[in-house]
Amino acid sequence: MKTGEWSDTDELRDLREEIRSRLSWSDAVSDGELRRLIETELFRKEWARRMTAAQRKSAVERLFHSFRGLDALQPLLEDPAVTEIMINRHDEIFIEKHGELQLTEVRFESQEKLEDLIQAIVGRVNRMVNESSPIVDARLPDGSRVHVVLPPIALKGPTVTIRRFPRQPLGMNELISLGALTAEAAELLKVLVAAKYNLFISGGTGSGKTTFLNALSEWIPPGERIITIEDAAELQLRHASNLVSLETRNANSEGKGRITMAELIRASLRMRPNRIIVGEVRGPEAMDMLQAMNTGHEGSLSTGHANSPRDMLSRLESMVLSGVDWPVFVVRKQLASAIDVIVHLSRFRDGSRKVTEICEVTGMRDGEIELHPLFRFEETGEVKGRVVGALVKTGRLAQSEKLRFAGFREVM
Repeated sequence: MKTGEWSDTDELRDLREEIRSRLSWSDAVSDGELRRLIETELFRKEWARRMTAAQRKSAVERLFHSFRGLDALQPLLEDPAVTEIMINRHDEIFIEKHGELQLTEVRFESQEKLEDLIQAIVGRVNRMVNESSPIVDARLPDGSRVHVVLPPIALKGPTVTIRRFPRQPLGMNELISLGALTAEAAELLKVLVAAKYNLFISGGTGSGKTTFLNALSEWIPPGERIITIEDAAELQLRHASNLVSLETRNANSEGKGRITMAELIRASLRMRPNRIIVGEVRGPEAMDMLQAMNTGHEGSLSTGHANSPRDMLSRLESMVLSGVDWPVFVVRKQLASAIDVIVHLSRFRDGSRKVTEICEVTGMRDGEIELHPLFRFEETGEVKGRVVGALVKTGRLAQSEKLRFAGFREVM
């Protein structure tokens, strides 16, 4: 135990139950009243006199968070430098901080305590997780994304992964200053968004796809009606005045009531959207998204997991084919006509996230989808452990019909 920290002990657990029993019959108490009650009860204990002032403060905070916050996780959630929390089991918790993974000394007192917390989290967003349905996506009130896997699927015990997002989403100017892309590339994307090109953002896990999608959405002209569709709502389109946010729903205990991404995409078409933003495409809903893009709903934005723009197209092809029995050529034609530009992001070995490729989809040739590179990241080495390189312009925009229709002069 580090100096100034106070982990769970039998005494602290007993005190928590004493306070809980006091609260069970009391009227609702404010945060200030609860904190004062905890301090009063703690200072009455003989064993508390052996604690340092810092340890007493830590114990009060831990007790308070067990009632009002997310118990052992609350201090981690209050640290803005922590970008990911990975619970492998109740007594093994890792975090990502400043791009590095590190094991913490944070522990839950038992597996049951962690399970109680999981149920509280998923219950807040009307979701359910149990042995018969052991995998679920949820979110915290601050927008952080939560992924839960329970035993028997998770062999070591309940597993929770929390992806955190900045309280103030990063804008494109901040991404440029961080070296994620160049001002020249950003200016092109700004024009493409305004001109209603369909953009797809690809990248690996943790590459910054959601952050980049948020930043791109800043350039959607004011007054447009935006529909967002997500498995677990995490997009923060704070600039949008005419916004509808839709979220999927799991089946209930009777196996009924499930609402899928595909159903939400179809429902959104009847809401008079100017833009449809699909947070992440993972399965057969890819077909509905492509059909929406091909039937007048231009300017759509979406993301997906892939290792390159070419790989993203292959994955989308597989997703569509998992839901319909179409010839491959037809699927590729749909992809080629629906998606205008793919922006690929990568996470580098130094923890930085950058745009590594911007490609234009220009059509079909010999049964294959053609990609026309516009920008590509060229690495030149390392300086003090940081990756050095630049996003280099490699071509001009080939298809400019949408630009002219939107009143823009040709760019690039």
